[in-house]
Amino acid sequence: MYFVERGGGVPVLAVHGFTPDHRLMLGCLEPLFDRVPGYRRLYPDLPGMGRTPGAGIDSSDDVLAALDAFVTEHIGTEPFLLIGESYGGYLGRALANRRPDQVRGLALICSIGTAVEHATRTVPEHVTLRDDPDLDADPGFTEMAVVRTAAAYERFKAEVQPGLDAADEPTVTRILRRYALSTTPESGKAFTRPTLILCGRQDSITGYEDQWALLPHYPRATYAVLDVAGHNLQFEQPELFEALLTEWLSRTTTG
Repeated sequence: MYFVERGGGVPVLAVHGFTPDHRLMLGCLEPLFDRVPGYRRLYPDLPGMGRTPGAGIDSSDDVLAALDAFVTEHIGTEPFLLIGESYGGYLGRALANRRPDQVRGLALICSIGTAVEHATRTVPEHVTLRDDPDLDADPGFTEMAVVRTAAAYERFKAEVQPGLDAADEPTVTRILRRYALSTTPESGKAFTRPTLILCGRQDSITGYEDQWALLPHYPRATYAVLDVAGHNLQFEQPELFEALLTEWLSRTTTG
């Protein structure tokens, strides 16, 4: 798997969502880690996305297996923190279930919740709450933007769109046919490490209600639903995003 590595210290595995690539996580996390030293950040491209080939990948089970192998190769048995966005949060929960003694903290950003398939999720209707009427934006941004401004659009073009353009469509199609993991991420013992479940109140992609149902499995979870935030929460509410991630990092070090 192709990946970008930054910094040194406690390993942090950052897993992007379905069909963007590592730039999604790099863009939202590096400003935070520039202020909080002591962490080795690993930003992989999932199979069939970004610069990682998708040969032999036919399901989310295969993607999870590749991610697990990545941890073995690049982190080994060292304790690490895990941050996952959307589909990456779904995989991250499964990885924490596989490695409960090694994952010392879990942060979920607009994660898939208990309902995996799009058609079964509980989500609000799309709404734009902050709009620049003079902005000429791509429909891919406009259709999901809650904050439709020039600043948000620039981040979308830099952090999200390049991965969407690079995705290997045949691999993506194969994964979608077997999108749900064969073992649910919450099938094991409760995850008792510091957790953050961060949702957008206006997120029309993964919503916020299906994530509430995860709480019994994560007794150390902060569950936060941010207003004026959709599936691009990280750059629609950047100050709150960084504040909550910083507080989560603090909990992973102080217990």
